[in-house]
Amino acid sequence: MSETPVNRAAPQTPHQDLHSEQGALRGEHPGRARNPVIKVADLAWLEFEKPDLDRAEAFARDFGFATAGSTERELWLRGTFAGSPCMVIRRGRASRFIGPAFRAAEQADLDRLAGATGTAVRDASVPGGGKAVDLLDPSGFPVRVVHCAEQLPALPEQQPLLLNFGTDHRRTNATQRPPREPSRIQRLGHVVLETRVFARALDWYLETLGMIVSDFLFLDGQRDRGPTMAFIRCDQGSLAVDHHTLAMHLGPGTGYVHSAYQVTDLDSIAAGGEYLAERGYRRSWGVGRHIQGSQLFDYWRDPDRFMLEHFADGDLFSRDIEPGWAPMSASGLAQWGPPVTRDFLGTNPSPAKLREVMTALRGDNELDPARLLGLMKAMSS
Repeated sequence: MSETPVNRAAPQTPHQDLHSEQGALRGEHPGRARNPVIKVADLAWLEFEKPDLDRAEAFARDFGFATAGSTERELWLRGTFAGSPCMVIRRGRASRFIGPAFRAAEQADLDRLAGATGTAVRDASVPGGGKAVDLLDPSGFPVRVVHCAEQLPALPEQQPLLLNFGTDHRRTNATQRPPREPSRIQRLGHVVLETRVFARALDWYLETLGMIVSDFLFLDGQRDRGPTMAFIRCDQGSLAVDHHTLAMHLGPGTGYVHSAYQVTDLDSIAAGGEYLAERGYRRSWGVGRHIQGSQLFDYWRDPDRFMLEHFADGDLFSRDIEPGWAPMSASGLAQWGPPVTRDFLGTNPSPAKLREVMTALRGDNELDPARLLGLMKAMSS
């Protein structure tokens, strides 16, 4: 008597079909410009204002930054890798994000960019000196493109732990004792921004700075209206670079969402997180592994409520990789890890959030009731 075959198909998971392997449909956004003005090489640093530089520097040390330079008016922070600083914080009356600075591959790119945009090349206020062109993107963010005269020298690294895998025994007669210390930042990885004019801002970064899209996200049932989030990388040809240097999504606000800083490995993330927790800082979400970009992640709030991420083991793409397309959802943010928090999603209800939504719906932008409802559904799915 024959037995009924058992269906051993893999169970459906919240991550089914969310890994962006499928590409664009006919007529969808190509994810790159045909003839950009220049091609930036990377993020250089991020610029902030804060009223208390001493408090900012204390958190920076605990998070894993080193100080590259400081005065009474500004604080420059860096990682261990040689290159430019990661962040500058200038003294201001209120805490706010100013904008990103991108690194030009050559100083001649600044001249070409200035000529194409009707701006000027000026001296950059950065340790070691340099030149800069100041622009304004369609969202209203000041965007600086810089070429530094000098590179900061490398600092001592936090060494990765030697791991044993199955029968591959790399460590014998030795124990693992990662120190409880700050996760030593290596470099700035990416920044995420929210905008009410997503499509205009996306095209500006592709056409002006020569960036290219790694992954698009779209709202369920609204793919025909185009994407609402893009993970964007620099174009360095055959050289593989970070999956995203800039990410942007449509929303009712215009502002900073978070920035991410590379550390050595998972132990650095976890031990550094314990160090932060012991000092009273608040985790926003983590530890887990993302889908788009694949990074191991851990998100924290600084004393001014800015969100910063420790990450390791991110994807690297060359120019050959075309954009992936996937539906936007809260469950699609991670392959594994704790459930995504309302704090990370920015969905905690508040009078300020309600005012932001009402202002956006009344304004001349890309957010309308259907888009808003789609975003709310995505963040609860």
